[in-house]
Amino acid sequence: MSITLDRPPVDNAPPPAPRPTVTPRRRMRIGRFVVSGPLLLLVGFLVLVPVGFVVLAAFSTSVPRPGNIDFALTLENFRTLADPSVMKATGNSLLIASLATLLALVIGGFLAFITARSNVPFRAFIYAIGLMPLFLPSYVGALAWAILGSPSAGLLNVALRDLGLAAVVDVYSFGGVVMVMAIFYAPYAFLMIHSAMSMMNPDLEDAAGVHGGSMAQTLKNVTFPLALPAILGSGLLIFILVLENFPVAQVLATPAGIDTLPTYIYRVMMATPARGNDAATVAIVLVAFVLLLTSLQRRYLAKRSYTTVTGKGMKARRVDLGRAQWPAVVFAGGYFLLSVVLPLLALLLTAGRVSPYMSSFRDLAAPGALDFSVFGEILSSASFFGVAGNSIFVSVLAAALGTALAFAVAYVINRTRARGRALLEGISMVPLAVPHIVLGIGLLWTWLIMPIPLYGTIWVLVVAFLVVQMPQGLRSVSASIQATHRDLEDSAVMLGARRAKAIAFVTLPLMKVTLASSFLLLLMLSMRELTVPLFLYTTDTKILSIEIFDLFENGGAAQEAAAMSVIYCVIMFIVSYLPQRFGNQKH
Repeated sequence: MSITLDRPPVDNAPPPAPRPTVTPRRRMRIGRFVVSGPLLLLVGFLVLVPVGFVVLAAFSTSVPRPGNIDFALTLENFRTLADPSVMKATGNSLLIASLATLLALVIGGFLAFITARSNVPFRAFIYAIGLMPLFLPSYVGALAWAILGSPSAGLLNVALRDLGLAAVVDVYSFGGVVMVMAIFYAPYAFLMIHSAMSMMNPDLEDAAGVHGGSMAQTLKNVTFPLALPAILGSGLLIFILVLENFPVAQVLATPAGIDTLPTYIYRVMMATPARGNDAATVAIVLVAFVLLLTSLQRRYLAKRSYTTVTGKGMKARRVDLGRAQWPAVVFAGGYFLLSVVLPLLALLLTAGRVSPYMSSFRDLAAPGALDFSVFGEILSSASFFGVAGNSIFVSVLAAALGTALAFAVAYVINRTRARGRALLEGISMVPLAVPHIVLGIGLLWTWLIMPIPLYGTIWVLVVAFLVVQMPQGLRSVSASIQATHRDLEDSAVMLGARRAKAIAFVTLPLMKVTLASSFLLLLMLSMRELTVPLFLYTTDTKILSIEIFDLFENGGAAQEAAAMSVIYCVIMFIVSYLPQRFGNQKH
């Protein structure tokens, strides 16, 4: 008996080519880029394209416009910098920024010191005084001081003449512009210096006292040097904000014939025909100043160590002011009077005056001299609700999208090993170094050229606010992510949840207070913004800040502008108060 074994047929065909494989290392690299790539593209487009168009316009023969982006490069535009008007505007800007910064540091630093480190009476109220000017946007303060300090018909000069004194207040001057800038930017110095002095370790001061140092010597040689990073940081921030400030300079400096870089850029952009290349060239100079100052500050602080916060409990000593207590209170009260009380009273009085002309305060006693019905007319007008509706829509949407984008970027930077994290963070912080008037020009050219039909719609304002406020949103959310331990999120993943689900049900709920506060911060900043939308709004897309500026600057309707400013300040107070109220709730 024979047994036959079945053999499989012989296949003479060549073996199939091996399929390309993705190595674990290659897969990891692709995965890391997939996480950060879309965000890099989005943030890079939103931020770098507008800035790039400004740089291109500074080096080309024509400005970017639909259907024609000129890449014919030239250096001829930089001849503008030698123009006497540009050189004078540069000198004016640097002088105003320097003096206003010094004055703001004195005001904010003194208030920070007496509230954080002294036994001054009414400390809680003085702390509130240091913050209150934040409720008045700087351009509203400028409008109020134009009413108060006009050399001919200003309310302060009218009061002086009623007292038989000479009218000496002139806000349309270098001194007036410096004073108003310093008053409304001093809170930035107050916040930063107060925080540094509150956290300062008292051991070094005690050591100075043990070795025979007096209180004045200790403050001079220990306390204030240790607060130097906060002083320099707030000083740099204020200098940049004043240097790029357009509204205050336009309201107070332009009538006095004092040109600054922002007002010069605005004027040449609004000229007929517009001189966009000249504006871009001067804008590049403004950005260069900001970058240079930032670099110098970092190099200076890097040479020394200022670490004083240790792991042990500590409580900063309070300095006994002695007889100087009440002069300190008077100083704080004077600042409160100049920054909040007088501006609000001036706006209220202007809104209620029937006649725009007043030679004496006795005129107000005449029958019918005051009529506050303008508030009712504004609040019941369809145009106000249209403008207010635009402001609310733009601000809420920009704040919501800005918070979401800030969380996505902050998460990638702080919680992943994605490639390009440092680049993503750097691009996101670029708007902090670019003045708003420069960003406004770049955004104008960007959305005129892009095939996406956003220009002329309310959506272009949303995008603009999203770009301008990106650094503030990222800083706020990043601080919270760094303070939230990732073990809770990782535990959810280890128990079987996908990463996205762990973020949604663990990380986001833990950060809800911070995200809500960030949303309200961006909402407040959107409501305050004026410079960027100046280049982007149309008749149908006006917002409250633009409407107030137009009424005062172009329409000559001072009564309506003052009334709307008061309403605007009330809204700003509510929006500013909400984050503090929400953050103080127990959770």
